[in-house]
Amino acid sequence: MKSVKGLEIIPGRKGPEGREDTPLTAAPKKILIITGEASGDLHGSGVAKALQSLSSEVKIFAMGGEELRLAGAEIVVHSTPLAVVGITEVLGRMGAILRAYRELKAFIRRQKPALLILIDFPDFNLRLARVAKKHGVPVLYYISPQVWAWRAGRVQAMAPYVQKMAVIFPFEVPLYEKAGIPVEFVGHPLMDVLASWEEGRRAEGRGMFGGAPLIALLPGSREKEISSLLPEMVRAADLLLREMPQARFILPLASAIHREDVEKYLPPEFPALTIVEGKTYEAVQAAEVAIVASGTATLETAILGRPMVIVYRVSPLSYWIGRALVHVNCIGLANIVAGRKIVPELLQGEACGENISAAALKILNEADYRETMIAGLKEVRKKMGTSGAASRVAQIAVKMVAGS
Repeated sequence: MKSVKGLEIIPGRKGPEGREDTPLTAAPKKILIITGEASGDLHGSGVAKALQSLSSEVKIFAMGGEELRLAGAEIVVHSTPLAVVGITEVLGRMGAILRAYRELKAFIRRQKPALLILIDFPDFNLRLARVAKKHGVPVLYYISPQVWAWRAGRVQAMAPYVQKMAVIFPFEVPLYEKAGIPVEFVGHPLMDVLASWEEGRRAEGRGMFGGAPLIALLPGSREKEISSLLPEMVRAADLLLREMPQARFILPLASAIHREDVEKYLPPEFPALTIVEGKTYEAVQAAEVAIVASGTATLETAILGRPMVIVYRVSPLSYWIGRALVHVNCIGLANIVAGRKIVPELLQGEACGENISAAALKILNEADYRETMIAGLKEVRKKMGTSGAASRVAQIAVKMVAGS
């Protein structure tokens, strides 16, 4: 049996490139994964599964939700209460955020994990990276803060505390290279998620409503997003029904959202709307058009090639501060990746029922407009890299634990 720097290599364990040379320790090693919202929980679960496929000697702890728990992580802090959108909205959750920070700080001090993997959630995670540095715990940062959009100075601030960046967009690489932070483009984790979605399930939902036009409503994965956006989406649905009485609507619930969280915003009787659980991709794939809260869901919808309308609402103060700080021409990730506005965006007061229904009708009624949009969405998918991001991150993590 070979060894690398005193660590045993277990024969038969293959990395993502098919090599049987992944260094693994003989004793269990603790890895702490930190996520702050539903998408991070999902991507963290992919890394957790990949780590465990590489080694049975890894013990994973996490701040996360149901996805990480199901992936085998021991949840130290539940992330669901911490998920917020907007600057001023954070204030309402500050108590929970501070409690989580203190618990994780104590965990790092007591348990001394072999590696800290930070996933997105930058303001919280960068503070935790400083704690890790103090206690000699190396840091792998997966899914970069959006330094290309705002607060570019964070790149330099990260340099003393982050040993490796695993980025999901190729244009992020030179930003970290310039700051002297080791960096690797691993591809986008959504490609992993979609690769694991069985081909046979893609057609599920087709014909569910007898060929009637199907419109997907995706109001987000946070309570504040739902309360701000879902009433306007429902109003848009009502207006669309006046133009297309045969239309039907489907609302797939995000993993962190319960049925009662959305039902309170729905009319008592709205037979044109169906709520489904755990079938987001099926719902989007089956839809003719999706109305999507700005965020990761716009990239998922883009990868699936479905035309969409992006909607976004936060408090007026959050929006005002954000516009002063953010330096991008578009707010939707699908448009940012494309480098131009390929799908319509409705922000703040523009994200009202009348405008949403008009934008959806244009997609449904104008074939050339729809086909141009679909072509742009294919470009977005090409830029997202290939599947295997979680495996690449896990391989980097194992090497860092081994000290190579």
